[in-house]
Amino acid sequence: MYKINEIFESLQGEGAFTGVPSVFLRLQGCLVGCAWCDTKQTWETRSEDESTFEDTIGKKTDSPLWAKTTTDILLNHIQHAFKAKHLVITGGEPCMVDLRPLTEAFELKGYRCQIETSGTYPIEASQNAWVTVSPKVGMRGKRPILKEALERANEIKHPVGTDSDIENLKDLLKQIDIKDKIISVQPISQKEKATSLCIEMCLKYNWRLSLQTHKYLRIA
Repeated sequence: MYKINEIFESLQGEGAFTGVPSVFLRLQGCLVGCAWCDTKQTWETRSEDESTFEDTIGKKTDSPLWAKTTTDILLNHIQHAFKAKHLVITGGEPCMVDLRPLTEAFELKGYRCQIETSGTYPIEASQNAWVTVSPKVGMRGKRPILKEALERANEIKHPVGTDSDIENLKDLLKQIDIKDKIISVQPISQKEKATSLCIEMCLKYNWRLSLQTHKYLRIA
């Protein structure tokens, strides 16, 4: 059973798959506590917010409503409701739960699965799942970034606001072999100073720049 906050179709706005039509499966629950999080409605799984699957997927605005459902129900719904074949599993913090049954089932039906995680939990997913670790260092939840999560990552996409965030990323990358990994930096909240810093660091270290293009385009 998975705790679902919402399901919707849009373009992936960040990272290596920017511009790819995607189905976003947002799970409920997160203990990381990022100050700039724009989905704080997913943090808590309060019993009073539990709803039906139909009501949860039918809501029109962000809310903490969530529903328990199975892989089979999710697969059936997504196959019939959406065209995109790229499934983005996000949250919340999706790696709080075992994603192997979910990712394996969708891959058997021709989907490519991408997991967006903070890197603070072990990653239990299919071997073919694309893992985007967006390290959240020094957040309110005080959860450390796991070396095993960084090693599993196909892509490390680091949020950047100040120089200290760059230093944190460099410290994390020292722990692992970054060969064949995509390293990108993403300015927090589209701030001009952070964007300029990210551009400078990309040119200095041969990293990629990730922009939240969905926010510039004003799409979900």
